[in-house]
Amino acid sequence: MSDSLISVFFVPLTKSGVTTIDVIIFFVILFSSIIIAKIISINVKRRISDKIPISDRETVGKIISMIIIAVGFLVALPYIKVDLSGIFVAGGLLAIIIGIAGQSLFSNVISGVILFFERPIKIGDIIGVGNVTGTVENIQILSTVIKTYDGIFTRIPNQTMFTSEIENYVAHAARRFEYTVGIRYEDDADAAIKIIKGVVSRHPFALKNPEPTVYVDKLDESSVNICVRVWAPSLVWWDVRMELLWKIKLALEDGGIQIPFPQRTLWFADEAKCSLSGEKSR
Repeated sequence: MSDSLISVFFVPLTKSGVTTIDVIIFFVILFSSIIIAKIISINVKRRISDKIPISDRETVGKIISMIIIAVGFLVALPYIKVDLSGIFVAGGLLAIIIGIAGQSLFSNVISGVILFFERPIKIGDIIGVGNVTGTVENIQILSTVIKTYDGIFTRIPNQTMFTSEIENYVAHAARRFEYTVGIRYEDDADAAIKIIKGVVSRHPFALKNPEPTVYVDKLDESSVNICVRVWAPSLVWWDVRMELLWKIKLALEDGGIQIPFPQRTLWFADEAKCSLSGEKSR
């Protein structure tokens, strides 16, 4: 009785020889792939929930689900006697056509995936890519959106992001800036350095470590140039830079040290000597 019942599952249902057990295996594989796709999609979306926007998260989940279900479908098809060779040939030709037509699109997607795992930038970072500098507003599958200092939203394809040098100005907690302050030759350079160091040390956001450096850097045509290098937190470095420059200027003036105007001494040949007032000497 049981043997006859089992044999029913192996009776061909079609001319190609598809049996009941083949149909059952086909649907088991198909439903299993759907369940597996669902589980993996949920886990991937959960893992990247705090890394990319929700819209991109849903897109990634759908792509993963579609790929897994498609693979499961192809694995199940032979059980209902479907010849995959024709499908693979047609699929290969279709893939070539799509690959040529969507080369740029595919390249942007792959670049976006690589950037996602490499993570050279994140939303909120201040970066420079080519001639675009600003804050990262969004990182999407195909492109990255940057808000420039002028308030302009610029969309940069991920392929460009991947092949360009990216300068991340806030990846490090501190950032250094520097000035060149010129003083007159008759002024005391040591006194000027002491004044500048005092101004820098009193600023609350000028870091003590790394230590600021102030030194005579160059004997220029019209001035003795003092180089001032200061470290500040990356998020406020520009404000610190602006505040310190003016305070240094005022402090030097209070100390009797002047920032000279450019000047040049002219020497004339004997036969064409001129006085400073413009009159010819005799």
